[in-house]
Amino acid sequence: MPIRRKATEAGVLQPSELALLGRVFEQLKLDGQSTDARDAIASRIIANFMAGVTDESELVSLSRLPLGR
Repeated sequence: MPIRRKATEAGVLQPSELALLGRVFEQLKLDGQSTDARDAIASRIIANFMAGVTDESELVSLSRLPLGR
């Protein structure tokens, strides 16, 4: 799963944090999406999380937007 690989690349995460990221990813991915598109979603989720966003619904909302918004 792209989110797990991206999270591993980003650093050490607690199991509960990884579970949160996985839930958010599951809400944002689409069927038939390219690997690159899913990698981009995973990167946005992790970037937002690392910026301090830990609320699941806020993480979903922010991760729908391109980074830098």
